[in-house]
Amino acid sequence: MYRLYEMGDSGNCYKVRLLLHQLDLAYKRVPTDIFSGETRTKEFLALNPNGRVPLLVLNDGRTLAESNAILCYLARGSNYLPVESYPHALVLQWLFFEQYSHEPFIATNRAWIHLLGDADGHAAQIEANHPRGLAALAVMEQHLKTSKFFVGDDYSIADIALYAYTHVAHQGNYDLGNFPNVRGWLNRVSEQSRHIAIDG
Repeated sequence: MYRLYEMGDSGNCYKVRLLLHQLDLAYKRVPTDIFSGETRTKEFLALNPNGRVPLLVLNDGRTLAESNAILCYLARGSNYLPVESYPHALVLQWLFFEQYSHEPFIATNRAWIHLLGDADGHAAQIEANHPRGLAALAVMEQHLKTSKFFVGDDYSIADIALYAYTHVAHQGNYDLGNFPNVRGWLNRVSEQSRHIAIDG
């Protein structure tokens, strides 16, 4: 059985949990709070020297970190990751976009405002991040004008990766009112088989 070290209200951890559930794979959740130092212990650092969650421990004891790498590993051979080279590369394109252009702004603002409750203490950073998060949402909005999901008409791990923090973007003070295509896509993702909600 897989072991997943994770925080329930982390979008990066939620991605992995959602895919595990949709693939109907058995796993054990190991709650690990990054804010209280649980990822900085000697024991955890022996598993992941980078000191972050999610961390997946495979059935043979090997470990795998970084949420989107875990998605790629779990999705291989399934309908969630195309085999053909071009659509496969498009999935990777959106995974890289999510980690470089989306998550650093939308997820970080959410963490300061919603998870830590410290909007005042990070007001300048939140203000600086906000337009860059809006820019990422605008890219998504434009793409979804002509695409049901992020890689054509097929739900994939590209959608899982982008859904994780987009569907809770309001918790970082992002208003999706001006992004109707994004809102429609969020509904389509939530209607997928074996969908589960984030914990917080």
